[in-house]
This record gives sequence, structure tokens and C-alpha cells, in this order.
Amino acid sequence: MRRVITLFFLIIITFLIQTTLFSFHDVTGIAPNILLIMTMSFGILRGRREGLLIGFSSGLLFDLLYNEILGPYALIFMLIGYVNGFFHKTFLMEDVLLPVLIVSVDQFVLDFFIYLASFLLRYRTEFTYYFKHIILPQVLYTAVFTAIIYRGYVLINRYLKKKAQNK
Repeated sequence: MRRVITLFFLIIITFLIQTTLFSFHDVTGIAPNILLIMTMSFGILRGRREGLLIGFSSGLLFDLLYNEILGPYALIFMLIGYVNGFFHKTFLMEDVLLPVLIVSVDQFVLDFFIYLASFLLRYRTEFTYYFKHIILPQVLYTAVFTAIIYRGYVLINRYLKKKAQNK
């Protein structure tokens, strides 16, 4: 139960930081996606089920507050968390390079789906412009912040595992 409460508050805090602090200090209108970093981190640290649940919760929270349609971000984040959970068994927690690579792919996939839903369906087919000005900077910012933030999630995961074992 402690793990669920801790993760719930962690999702809320991460969402608030992303939507307040990073929205004011973004560069060129692009900010790192720390909800995606959290989804990826707990997917590879805790497995598919945990990645799926955190991804769904994070995406649903984003959908509830910023999207007109309920569910697209919840579905995409849920799938990303689930797929990242496949790396759980073959992953060393202290390694930072793999999470940076995984989150870069995740951010590209997320932005590509946003491009499909937001631009391509409205006959805006300038993918090279969208890639150069939105996808690439978003991937780079998120990758840099992953190298910084990921270690904090590893510490939180260790704390939760230790508390679960002490019961």
C-alpha cells in the first residue's frame, strides 16, 4: 500500500513540476517530458505491470487536464510503459546510457503519434519541419534530463523495495 501511495504522489509531483516549472523555463516552447521519464524509469526498474500502470495514470492525468479527448495520452503512455517493462530483466539499474536511449526512442514515438493525430490528419505534411523544430529538440531535452532525473527514480525504487522487504 505504501508503494501505491508513494507512486501516486510521485506522479502528481512530477506532473506539477512538468506543467508549472518546466512550462515557464522551456527553451523555444519545448520542455522535457518528465512524465515520460518517470514512465520509462519505473517500466524498466519494476517491470511491465508497473510501467503500464504508471504510464496509464500519467497519461490519464495529462488527458484530464490538457486534452479535449480522454484517452490518447493514457493509451500511448500505457503502451510505452508496458514495452519498456520488457527491459526489466536484462537491465542494470546503475546504467544510465540505456535509459537515455530508451527514453529517446519513447519521446520520438510519442511525438510521432502527436504529429499523426494533430498535423497529418489536418493535411499538414511538413514532417521535416516538425521533426527539426519539435521532435528533435524534445528528444534531446528529454534525454539530457533523463541522465539527471533517472538516478533519483533509482533511489526511490530502492527505498520502495527495502520497505517492502522489511514488512
